[in-house]
Amino acid sequence: MPTRKADAEWEASLADGKGMMRFGSGAFEGAYSFRSRFEEGTGTNPEELIAAAHAGCFSMALADRLSEAGHVPDRVHTTAEVHLGQVSDGFAITRIDLHAEGIVPGVDQATFVEHAEKAKAGCPVSRALAAVEITLDAKLV
Repeated sequence: MPTRKADAEWEASLADGKGMMRFGSGAFEGAYSFRSRFEEGTGTNPEELIAAAHAGCFSMALADRLSEAGHVPDRVHTTAEVHLGQVSDGFAITRIDLHAEGIVPGVDQATFVEHAEKAKAGCPVSRALAAVEITLDAKLV
């Protein structure tokens, strides 16, 4: 299996500084700052990148589980919300909410949710983030 890389650079103090993040593949390069992370400033932030990774991983895991069960999905769309909050000793990711919608011919809601729960448990990014509460709302559309 390949090893994936990304890099980040930060200049100056936390509150006044700025940085750039780059994917090793060259698919993404973006600015980040104190404002883009802790407020509503322009740019990305580590939590947004974690959300993208989790949404992508979960969507693939769910599509795989459904396909293995003979129900190839037309579409799986996932939104991940990563919550950053202040805790006793600083900041932490406090929760991740996954919202998944699927178009899957021949599958009922209960079966879809069953596969979604298994995908959440088995997705490599979910496993890496196991120390954080991960919620799931899965529905057919």
